[in-house]
Amino acid sequence: MYNEILKDRIEAGLLLAEKLKTYQNSNSIILAVPRGGVPIGHEIAKKLHLPLDIVLSKKIGHPYNKEFAIGAVSLDSMIINEHPGVSNVYIDEEITRLRKLLKEKYQLYMGNREPMDIKGKNIILVDDGIATGNTLLASIKMLRKQKPAKIIVAVPVLPYGTVAIFESNTDEFIYLIASKSFRGVGGFYEEFDQVEDEEVVKILNVASPIE
Repeated sequence: MYNEILKDRIEAGLLLAEKLKTYQNSNSIILAVPRGGVPIGHEIAKKLHLPLDIVLSKKIGHPYNKEFAIGAVSLDSMIINEHPGVSNVYIDEEITRLRKLLKEKYQLYMGNREPMDIKGKNIILVDDGIATGNTLLASIKMLRKQKPAKIIVAVPVLPYGTVAIFESNTDEFIYLIASKSFRGVGGFYEEFDQVEDEEVVKILNVASPIE
């Protein structure tokens, strides 16, 4: 296994690429979660000769407690959990508001490129680590609606207790460190600087230049 510490996101990407070798040159797309997942996704995409795109989603917070998620929304999908006392008007307004933010983010990162069509393809969903995993699980549910062939999640680090949840919600789950003494994602990297928007844009322009 690996040392319980990774040098940086680049090393994490290279180690994950090793475990994903069967997908090299296949009908697969790397979907990275900005911002921290993008440098890792880029390394995997380069190694496996696969296209790189991003996946954006936001949780819909409860009207009286924004931290409590009652659903999630992406650019083209959503999931809503039934909650008595939450009006459809509130949910519709939140979906509209959040989609506008997601569109602005997507345009910032990807310019005028259209999101890749994932139907019938293997999706390798990449982030720089999982803390609670709620947002990633919501993304998986929304991606399933677009009928990909398989959803593979690849992350460097997560709490040991979360492994079974992801194994049962994905077609394949790849990770490097599952810690029984989880202390936040950044605690498992020697270098864990915040990835800025500019860096994400730069990486994505290299990965799939604007025509």
